[in-house]
Amino acid sequence: MDDHHLSEKFIPVTSVTSGDGQSVTSDIYCLPIQIVNVCYIGNREKSSDWVLIDAGMPRSADEIIGTAKELFGEDVPPKAIVLTHGHFDHVGALIDLVERWNAPVYAHQLEMPYLTGEKDYPKPDPTVEGGMVAKMAGLFPNQGINLDQHVHELPSDGSIPHLPGWKWVHTPGHSEGHISLFREEDRALIAGDAFVTVKQESLYKVITQEKDIHGPPRYFTTDWKAAKQSVEKLASLKPSVAVTGHGLPMAGEELTDSLNRLVRNFDAIAKPDYGKYVNEPRRRTT
Repeated sequence: MDDHHLSEKFIPVTSVTSGDGQSVTSDIYCLPIQIVNVCYIGNREKSSDWVLIDAGMPRSADEIIGTAKELFGEDVPPKAIVLTHGHFDHVGALIDLVERWNAPVYAHQLEMPYLTGEKDYPKPDPTVEGGMVAKMAGLFPNQGINLDQHVHELPSDGSIPHLPGWKWVHTPGHSEGHISLFREEDRALIAGDAFVTVKQESLYKVITQEKDIHGPPRYFTTDWKAAKQSVEKLASLKPSVAVTGHGLPMAGEELTDSLNRLVRNFDAIAKPDYGKYVNEPRRRTT
Protein backbone atom coordinates (compact mmCIF):
# COMPACT_ATOMS: atom_id res chain seq x y z
CA MET A 1 0.00 0.00 0.00
CA ASP A 2 2.49 2.56 -1.22
CA ASP A 3 0.20 4.69 -3.34
CA HIS A 4 0.40 8.25 -1.98
CA HIS A 5 -0.24 10.20 -5.19
CA LEU A 6 -3.72 11.19 -4.02
CA SER A 7 -2.89 12.09 -0.42
CA GLU A 8 -0.23 14.51 -1.64
CA LYS A 9 -2.53 16.50 -3.93
CA PHE A 10 -4.22 19.71 -2.89
CA ILE A 11 -7.45 20.90 -4.48
CA PRO A 12 -7.73 24.71 -4.09
CA VAL A 13 -11.44 25.08 -3.35
CA THR A 14 -13.14 25.35 0.02
CA SER A 15 -16.31 26.54 1.77
CA VAL A 16 -17.13 28.85 4.66
CA THR A 17 -18.13 25.85 6.81
CA SER A 18 -14.84 23.96 6.37
CA GLY A 19 -13.68 22.71 9.77
CA ASP A 20 -16.94 23.74 11.45
CA GLY A 21 -18.16 20.36 12.66
CA GLN A 22 -21.54 19.73 14.23
CA SER A 23 -23.37 17.01 16.15
CA VAL A 24 -26.30 15.85 14.03
CA THR A 25 -27.58 13.29 16.56
CA SER A 26 -26.17 12.07 19.88
CA ASP A 27 -23.81 9.76 17.99
CA ILE A 28 -23.38 11.29 14.52
CA TYR A 29 -20.84 14.09 14.07
CA CYS A 30 -20.41 15.75 10.69
CA LEU A 31 -17.10 17.44 9.81
CA PRO A 32 -16.87 19.51 6.61
CA ILE A 33 -13.40 19.42 5.05
CA GLN A 34 -13.06 22.00 2.28
CA ILE A 35 -16.01 20.90 0.10
CA VAL A 36 -16.86 17.43 1.45
CA ASN A 37 -18.20 15.92 4.67
CA VAL A 38 -16.88 13.06 6.76
CA CYS A 39 -18.95 11.47 9.54
CA TYR A 40 -17.98 10.04 12.89
CA ILE A 41 -20.47 7.56 14.35
CA GLY A 42 -20.08 6.81 18.04
CA ASN A 43 -21.08 8.07 21.48
CA ARG A 44 -18.13 8.44 23.82
CA GLU A 45 -20.41 8.47 26.87
CA LYS A 46 -21.68 4.99 26.03
CA SER A 47 -18.67 3.30 24.41
CA SER A 48 -15.19 3.97 23.07
CA ASP A 49 -16.15 2.24 19.81
CA TRP A 50 -16.64 4.44 16.77
CA VAL A 51 -16.65 4.24 12.96
CA LEU A 52 -15.53 6.79 10.34
CA ILE A 53 -17.64 7.29 7.22
CA ASP A 54 -15.54 8.42 4.24
CA ALA A 55 -12.08 9.90 4.35
CA GLY A 56 -12.22 13.44 3.03
CA MET A 57 -10.03 15.47 0.75
CA PRO A 58 -6.36 14.90 0.03
CA ARG A 59 -4.08 16.28 2.78
CA SER A 60 -6.85 16.15 5.38
CA ALA A 61 -5.59 13.27 7.55
CA ASP A 62 -4.35 15.51 10.37
CA GLU A 63 -7.71 17.29 10.61
CA ILE A 64 -9.63 14.02 10.63
CA ILE A 65 -7.33 12.54 13.30
CA GLY A 66 -7.46 15.71 15.39
CA THR A 67 -11.25 15.72 15.43
CA ALA A 68 -11.26 12.02 16.35
CA LYS A 69 -9.10 12.81 19.38
CA GLU A 70 -11.48 15.56 20.47
CA LEU A 71 -14.50 13.29 20.12
CA PHE A 72 -13.20 9.97 21.39
CA GLY A 73 -9.91 10.63 23.17
CA GLU A 74 -6.22 10.11 22.49
CA ASP A 75 -5.20 6.94 20.67
CA VAL A 76 -8.71 5.55 20.13
CA PRO A 77 -8.72 4.37 16.50
CA PRO A 78 -11.98 3.63 14.70
CA LYS A 79 -13.23 0.06 14.57
CA ALA A 80 -13.68 0.54 10.83
CA ILE A 81 -13.75 3.05 7.99
CA VAL A 82 -16.82 2.69 5.75
CA LEU A 83 -16.82 4.27 2.29
CA THR A 84 -19.92 5.51 0.52
CA HIS A 85 -17.76 5.34 -2.62
CA GLY A 86 -14.18 5.88 -3.69
CA HIS A 87 -14.02 9.22 -5.53
CA PHE A 88 -10.98 11.32 -4.64
CA ASP A 89 -12.82 13.65 -2.23
CA HIS A 90 -14.10 10.70 -0.20
CA VAL A 91 -10.80 8.77 0.03
CA GLY A 92 -8.29 11.62 -0.07
CA ALA A 93 -6.78 10.90 3.35
CA LEU A 94 -7.57 7.19 3.40
CA ILE A 95 -4.11 5.72 2.91
CA ASP A 96 -2.64 8.00 5.58
CA LEU A 97 -5.46 7.09 7.98
CA VAL A 98 -5.11 3.35 7.39
CA GLU A 99 -1.38 3.57 7.99
CA ARG A 100 -1.98 5.51 11.21
CA TRP A 101 -4.91 3.50 12.58
CA ASN A 102 -4.60 0.12 10.84
CA ALA A 103 -8.40 0.07 10.66
CA PRO A 104 -10.25 -2.16 8.19
CA VAL A 105 -11.98 -0.40 5.30
CA TYR A 106 -15.36 -1.54 3.96
CA ALA A 107 -16.96 -0.74 0.62
CA HIS A 108 -19.47 -2.19 -1.83
CA GLN A 109 -18.31 -5.03 -4.04
CA LEU A 110 -18.57 -2.86 -7.17
CA GLU A 111 -16.21 -0.26 -5.71
CA MET A 112 -13.49 -2.79 -4.96
CA PRO A 113 -11.64 -2.51 -8.32
CA TYR A 114 -11.16 1.23 -7.65
CA LEU A 115 -9.78 0.54 -4.18
CA THR A 116 -7.39 -2.27 -5.06
CA GLY A 117 -5.51 -0.58 -7.90
CA GLU A 118 -7.30 -2.45 -10.68
CA LYS A 119 -9.31 0.39 -12.25
CA ASP A 120 -9.58 4.15 -12.44
CA TYR A 121 -12.91 5.97 -12.36
CA PRO A 122 -14.23 7.57 -15.54
CA LYS A 123 -12.70 10.99 -16.01
CA PRO A 124 -14.83 13.82 -14.61
CA ASP A 125 -16.79 15.75 -17.21
CA PRO A 126 -15.85 19.47 -17.30
CA THR A 127 -18.33 20.02 -20.17
CA VAL A 128 -21.36 19.16 -18.03
CA GLU A 129 -23.92 21.88 -17.34
CA GLY A 130 -23.58 23.46 -13.92
CA GLY A 131 -21.05 26.18 -13.16
CA MET A 132 -17.43 26.89 -12.28
CA VAL A 133 -16.78 23.78 -10.15
CA ALA A 134 -18.00 21.65 -13.03
CA LYS A 135 -15.61 23.50 -15.34
CA MET A 136 -12.78 22.89 -12.85
CA ALA A 137 -13.58 19.17 -12.71
CA GLY A 138 -10.95 18.35 -15.29
CA LEU A 139 -8.41 19.06 -12.54
CA PHE A 140 -9.98 16.53 -10.17
CA PRO A 141 -8.20 13.17 -9.85
CA ASN A 142 -10.02 10.10 -11.16
CA GLN A 143 -7.38 7.53 -10.25
CA GLY A 144 -8.23 4.57 -8.09
CA ILE A 145 -6.14 3.78 -5.03
CA ASN A 146 -4.64 0.53 -3.79
CA LEU A 147 -5.51 -0.48 -0.24
CA ASP A 148 -4.33 -4.07 -0.71
CA GLN A 149 -5.62 -6.34 2.05
CA HIS A 150 -6.96 -3.45 4.13
CA VAL A 151 -10.21 -3.17 2.14
CA HIS A 152 -13.11 -5.61 2.43
CA GLU A 153 -16.48 -6.06 0.78
CA LEU A 154 -19.50 -5.07 2.84
CA PRO A 155 -21.58 -8.08 3.94
CA SER A 156 -24.20 -9.04 1.37
CA ASP A 157 -26.97 -9.06 4.00
CA GLY A 158 -26.89 -5.25 4.27
CA SER A 159 -25.30 -5.16 7.71
CA ILE A 160 -22.31 -2.93 8.46
CA PRO A 161 -19.46 -4.25 10.61
CA HIS A 162 -19.19 -2.46 13.98
CA LEU A 163 -22.39 -0.46 13.32
CA PRO A 164 -25.26 -2.42 14.88
CA GLY A 165 -28.65 -1.09 13.85
CA TRP A 166 -27.34 0.37 10.59
CA LYS A 167 -27.87 -1.06 7.11
CA TRP A 168 -26.18 -0.15 3.86
CA VAL A 169 -28.35 0.61 0.83
CA HIS A 170 -26.98 0.28 -2.71
CA THR A 171 -27.51 3.68 -4.34
CA PRO A 172 -25.65 3.60 -7.68
CA GLY A 173 -25.59 6.29 -10.36
CA HIS A 174 -22.88 8.57 -9.05
CA SER A 175 -20.64 5.51 -8.99
CA GLU A 176 -21.35 1.82 -9.61
CA GLY A 177 -20.92 0.74 -6.00
CA HIS A 178 -22.15 3.84 -4.22
CA ILE A 179 -23.92 3.14 -0.92
CA SER A 180 -25.90 5.10 1.63
CA LEU A 181 -26.29 4.17 5.31
CA PHE A 182 -29.65 4.05 7.10
CA ARG A 183 -30.68 3.39 10.70
CA GLU A 184 -34.31 2.37 11.12
CA GLU A 185 -34.43 3.22 14.84
CA ASP A 186 -34.29 6.99 14.34
CA ARG A 187 -34.47 7.04 10.50
CA ALA A 188 -31.03 8.63 10.27
CA LEU A 189 -29.53 8.64 6.77
CA ILE A 190 -25.97 9.15 5.61
CA ALA A 191 -26.58 9.63 1.90
CA GLY A 192 -23.07 10.08 0.53
CA ASP A 193 -23.40 11.67 -2.90
CA ALA A 194 -26.68 9.95 -3.87
CA PHE A 195 -28.14 13.40 -3.30
CA VAL A 196 -26.58 16.50 -1.77
CA THR A 197 -27.80 19.68 -0.09
CA VAL A 198 -25.81 22.20 -2.10
CA LYS A 199 -25.51 22.90 -5.82
CA GLN A 200 -22.08 21.26 -6.00
CA GLU A 201 -21.30 22.42 -9.54
CA SER A 202 -21.55 26.12 -8.61
CA LEU A 203 -18.44 27.67 -7.05
CA TYR A 204 -20.48 30.42 -5.37
CA LYS A 205 -22.91 27.91 -3.82
CA VAL A 206 -20.06 25.65 -2.70
CA ILE A 207 -18.22 28.54 -1.05
CA THR A 208 -21.32 29.94 0.69
CA GLN A 209 -22.92 26.53 1.38
CA GLU A 210 -26.39 27.83 0.52
CA LYS A 211 -28.68 24.94 1.48
CA ASP A 212 -30.70 23.51 -1.40
CA ILE A 213 -31.34 19.89 -2.32
CA HIS A 214 -29.75 18.57 -5.50
CA GLY A 215 -28.92 15.31 -7.18
CA PRO A 216 -25.43 13.81 -7.16
CA PRO A 217 -22.51 16.02 -8.25
CA ARG A 218 -22.91 16.15 -12.01
CA TYR A 219 -19.29 16.08 -13.12
CA PHE A 220 -18.68 12.57 -11.72
CA THR A 221 -22.15 11.03 -12.25
CA THR A 222 -22.18 8.52 -15.11
CA ASP A 223 -25.64 6.90 -14.95
CA TRP A 224 -28.56 9.27 -14.48
CA LYS A 225 -31.27 6.60 -14.70
CA ALA A 226 -29.69 4.73 -11.78
CA ALA A 227 -29.13 8.00 -9.91
CA LYS A 228 -32.85 8.81 -10.12
CA GLN A 229 -33.82 5.35 -8.90
CA SER A 230 -31.42 5.73 -5.97
CA VAL A 231 -33.03 9.01 -4.89
CA GLU A 232 -36.45 7.36 -5.11
CA LYS A 233 -35.19 4.48 -2.97
CA LEU A 234 -33.86 6.83 -0.28
CA ALA A 235 -37.00 8.97 -0.26
CA SER A 236 -39.07 5.82 0.29
CA LEU A 237 -37.18 5.26 3.57
CA LYS A 238 -38.65 8.53 4.87
CA PRO A 239 -35.49 9.67 6.66
CA SER A 240 -35.85 12.08 9.58
CA VAL A 241 -32.35 13.51 9.19
CA ALA A 242 -29.79 13.27 6.40
CA VAL A 243 -26.09 13.97 6.22
CA THR A 244 -24.95 14.22 2.62
CA GLY A 245 -21.48 14.15 1.11
CA HIS A 246 -21.69 17.85 0.27
CA GLY A 247 -23.70 20.57 1.95
CA LEU A 248 -25.25 21.01 5.37
CA PRO A 249 -27.28 18.33 7.19
CA MET A 250 -31.03 18.51 6.63
CA ALA A 251 -33.86 17.26 8.86
CA GLY A 252 -37.58 17.20 9.56
CA GLU A 253 -40.11 18.76 7.23
CA GLU A 254 -37.40 20.55 5.28
CA LEU A 255 -35.82 17.20 4.41
CA THR A 256 -39.12 15.45 3.67
CA ASP A 257 -40.40 18.26 1.44
CA SER A 258 -37.05 18.69 -0.31
CA LEU A 259 -36.60 14.98 -1.01
CA ASN A 260 -40.14 14.66 -2.35
CA ARG A 261 -39.56 17.68 -4.58
CA LEU A 262 -36.34 16.13 -5.86
CA VAL A 263 -38.12 12.87 -6.68
CA ARG A 264 -40.95 14.67 -8.49
CA ASN A 265 -38.66 16.97 -10.44
CA PHE A 266 -35.46 14.92 -10.69
CA ASP A 267 -34.87 15.57 -14.39
CA ALA A 268 -35.31 19.34 -13.95
CA ILE A 269 -33.37 19.71 -10.66
CA ALA A 270 -30.69 17.04 -10.87
CA LYS A 271 -30.10 15.89 -14.42
CA PRO A 272 -27.99 18.33 -16.44
CA ASP A 273 -29.20 19.62 -19.80
CA TYR A 274 -25.97 18.52 -21.44
CA GLY A 275 -22.84 16.57 -20.67
CA LYS A 276 -20.89 13.50 -21.68
CA TYR A 277 -22.98 11.00 -19.69
CA VAL A 278 -26.42 12.65 -19.81
CA ASN A 279 -28.10 10.50 -22.43
CA GLU A 280 -25.87 7.45 -22.52
CA PRO A 281 -24.63 5.97 -19.25
CA ARG A 282 -21.05 4.83 -19.25
CA ARG A 283 -20.83 1.15 -20.07
CA ARG A 284 -19.38 -0.89 -17.27
CA THR A 285 -16.00 -2.32 -18.16
CA THR A 286 -14.78 -5.69 -16.98
